[in-house]
Amino acid sequence: MSRFIIALLILINACNQTSTPTEDLKKIAYPSLTIVQAHALASLPLACLETQYPNKLNQTLSDPSQIKQPKALHPAFYGCFDWHSSVHGHWSLVYLLKNFPALEEAEMIKKLLIDHLSAENIITEVNYFNEAGNQSFERTYGWAWILKLAEELHTWDTPLARQLEANLQPLTDHIVNAYLNFLPKLIYPIRVGEHSNTAYGLSLAYDYAQVFDHEPLNQLIKSSVNRFYAEDQGCPLTWEPSGFDFLSPCLEEANLMRKVYSPNVFKNWLSTFLPSILRSNFKLAPALVGDRTDGKLVHLDGLNFSRAWCLYGIAETLPEYAHLAIIANDHFNSSINNVVDDHYAGAHWLGTFAIYALDASDSKQRLK
Repeated sequence: MSRFIIALLILINACNQTSTPTEDLKKIAYPSLTIVQAHALASLPLACLETQYPNKLNQTLSDPSQIKQPKALHPAFYGCFDWHSSVHGHWSLVYLLKNFPALEEAEMIKKLLIDHLSAENIITEVNYFNEAGNQSFERTYGWAWILKLAEELHTWDTPLARQLEANLQPLTDHIVNAYLNFLPKLIYPIRVGEHSNTAYGLSLAYDYAQVFDHEPLNQLIKSSVNRFYAEDQGCPLTWEPSGFDFLSPCLEEANLMRKVYSPNVFKNWLSTFLPSILRSNFKLAPALVGDRTDGKLVHLDGLNFSRAWCLYGIAETLPEYAHLAIIANDHFNSSINNVVDDHYAGAHWLGTFAIYALDASDSKQRLK
């Protein structure tokens, strides 16, 4: 284990929370991202974005001509085991370089981004979606991460970001149109704890629509949210987690609603949707992983990070429920040590979830 990885573990675990749930948000010690930690986290996608095998293609074949090597099918997003992990691995590097331009790996990251996100490679990715049988490829998890990558590039004020954003634009446009075409056809939301979870896909897409002021997508998401979730009550949080979850169906829905609704409307909605979490004595134990070499079981480390970012977000929107941020810290700390282990089953993607949770945590630092 490198000294950078050790520093990552020591620095983040130093944020273990011992405060009481009645404390104000501003008094809670949140984990935050430093350049040493950014170095360690950048090493994870750098180690896998150009690793073609093992690979899970999730491909629908219409004829023999579609049988190709992963890099031929997906010249931009072929590494890190599967397409969506590659996409959010690229997002991780953009996020880290954007926030820490002095990263030791900066030039390596820039070269990788230029090579992978070339205009030619992105057109090949778009063409894949247009092939027969592939219209629903990565719906909606991978779709959402393309929009998050586009958003991160858009808000990064460098000439390189403008170049990469322009290169990515055809795929970004394709995904936006895919949402616009799909959501009106979706009669019922998908309430699972894995990739197809509707609330999660809408949450990232809503962030994109807000940043880009994309009114058609914004309005469609809002109407879909009201159609899917406005009348929901009594979400069975005690039924969670399922064995392979990396998302909480209840908390992802709440995290989406707090973005779309005003704080007062959200608070009223939450009081009937998840009344238990509003009590100061609410408890939620972090999920346990039985075997981190199992690609499905290790999902539960991701669940701890995703629960954390949801709880941080809810506490930010409703600061009177600061106890939720303490529970978020517990979840974050329970899995951060496992991000940098030697098992590719988790190492190819968990760093992204840790960064996303740290970003949600860092927003609380800005309250101080």
